[in-house]
Amino acid sequence: MPAYKTGKRTQQYSNDFKIKAVLWSYEEHRSVKEVAEALDIHPFMLSRWRKEYREGKFGMTKHRKTPAPEGKLQEQDELKRLKRRVAELEMENDILKKWQRFQAEERRKSTDS
Repeated sequence: MPAYKTGKRTQQYSNDFKIKAVLWSYEEHRSVKEVAEALDIHPFMLSRWRKEYREGKFGMTKHRKTPAPEGKLQEQDELKRLKRRVAELEMENDILKKWQRFQAEERRKSTDS
């Protein structure tokens, strides 16, 4: 894990540790912040490691995310479209509820006078 250099109090992490951290952060259900907290490092450091990993600075070939299969891309696009539509319909529903409340108050006001 971390080793201290003499004179300075900075931690040095092995390339294996960095690579494992980066790969862990690339998992779909994980965020950089969560991984950094779990490893007790600053999220900026992990982001820098991710950049260095993409550029191939850990002695490896450049990493490129494997393109998702065409079917998966279509599913993701469909999911995004459906989420937008749900949000739109929820907003319309809220507006209709507000209008209904407004009209009910107007009716109450007209019957009270």
